Amino acid sequence: MTGNEPEILIEAKNGLGRITLNRPKAINALNHTMVQAMAEALLEWSTDDTIRAVVVAGAGERGLCAGGDIVAIYHDAKDGGTGTQDFWRDEYVLNAAIGRYSKPYVVIMDGIVMGGGIGISAHGNVRIVTERSSLAMPEVGIGFVPDVGGTYLLSRAPGELGTHIALTTGRMKAGDAIALGFADHFVPSETLDKFGAALESGSVDDALAEYARPAPESDLLAQQSWIDAAYSADTVEEIVERLRASDVPEAQATAETILGKSPAALKATLRSLRHARQLGSLEEVLDEEYRVSLASLKSHDLVEGIRAQVVDKDRNPAWSPATLADVTAATSTRTSSRSAISNSGSPPTKEIDR
Repeated sequence: MTGNEPEILIEAKNGLGRITLNRPKAINALNHTMVQAMAEALLEWSTDDTIRAVVVAGAGERGLCAGGDIVAIYHDAKDGGTGTQDFWRDEYVLNAAIGRYSKPYVVIMDGIVMGGGIGISAHGNVRIVTERSSLAMPEVGIGFVPDVGGTYLLSRAPGELGTHIALTTGRMKAGDAIALGFADHFVPSETLDKFGAALESGSVDDALAEYARPAPESDLLAQQSWIDAAYSADTVEEIVERLRASDVPEAQATAETILGKSPAALKATLRSLRHARQLGSLEEVLDEEYRVSLASLKSHDLVEGIRAQVVDKDRNPAWSPATLADVTAATSTRTSSRSAISNSGSPPTKEIDR
């Protein structure tokens, strides 16, 4: 991408609507303008009989999308966060629209796919991963909570695997992503160009039949026994205790990984995951996530987490509260959904059909 190229490329050709995120130096991180452009294109194509399917990909070699532009969120949050509130609102409306899109929504999840990248991919109906895929919801590492429908997906993964991914910011490889419900098909990266050409000349089903291959085994599924035993606990403190008491070395190391994340975000995330399991639809979960996100936007830990991880890069965030024990019920509910309802306005997905 040069300085004159748009940040998102949108093209209708050969029966396909193609969307290419075009910020390769930023691993195609999403901003508000990109979200609005995607939403407009999808709405237009949904009623265009010449468009058979939509194909979404990322420019460059590093990945589909590294998430939202968190540096922009950092600066906006310090100034009150009104821009981020509008961005998230439109982003969640887009996520919900993708989740119920009426045409094949083929998304190439090659390379890094994190945070907001999950939101524009894992709710689609034809989700492609490769041997290069690396998916994650790393929000608790920056003092935030999984959003963009992440708690919907994570809470519906087998057993407690989703809880493990959420609290550790762990990454999913291709086999893991398919096993946990974040992807559908495995296509080797070396055949992606041919797969794309097949989409232009024939049906999505025919292209998949020719180029999809059996999914690699999931390393996470192989560890589900100790993960379920630990993460079925009701509190983050008890989860950490069970991990430390385990005779599995990976479990013991995981306990220390969790303790390095934002204590308030960890507790809010576990609460959100448990609540998401009780909700019936992606739209309902996105409405709850919007309220949680607005509360998090006003918290100390989100700004501090982004500062430490991305702005100053000292990797030494000063969380407040500093420990799980210091997170009181009052503190944790400041990042729960109910605490933000009065200030959030109407839930975002109520406007999907506007």
